[in-house]
Amino acid sequence: MKTLLRLSGLIDALNERVGHFSYWLILVAVLVSAGNAVVRYVFDTSSNAWLELQWYLFSAVFLFCAGYALLHNQHVRIDVISSRMSRRARTWIDILGTLFFLLPMAIAIMWMSWPVFVQAWELHEMSGNAGGLIVWPARLMIPVGFLLLILQGMSELIKRVAFLRGLIPDPIDKYEGPSAEEQLAEALRKERGEAA
Repeated sequence: MKTLLRLSGLIDALNERVGHFSYWLILVAVLVSAGNAVVRYVFDTSSNAWLELQWYLFSAVFLFCAGYALLHNQHVRIDVISSRMSRRARTWIDILGTLFFLLPMAIAIMWMSWPVFVQAWELHEMSGNAGGLIVWPARLMIPVGFLLLILQGMSELIKRVAFLRGLIPDPIDKYEGPSAEEQLAEALRKERGEAA
């Protein structure tokens, strides 16, 4: 299990770095968007390439940060219900959800998107818009993003199993604080006068 926990740590570090890199992509997307708006309104001209670059950057942030969001426990959850359960029960829900929903979905999308990327690469596919960009980088982002999500899903599985075996503390405790959903659940409990 120690080897698996080391692997989990490496996957966590990878997605952490990708997430921090994506911060810069957000800045570039904002600058490209602002520059494109200024050029369009001041000089009454525009470029499809710049518009598509905005889409590529937004897509990269969305796809590459899926694993990062899972690492930081920021995916949508139903904490209003699960917050009433024990930590072990929530851990089992995470394990089963990862095994039966997250991983099969992510593997299927990654598997099906790879041939689409390969075809765009081989055909040197270009955007259908005049002056548009090449398409293969956008097509490549899909399998790469889902690979990062799959890896992080495996890392979360390892950590949840290690927690159930008493090898590590609850991995959820490492996060900065309660999620927005947990805060809402707590507020609803207080409003109803229920104990935590």
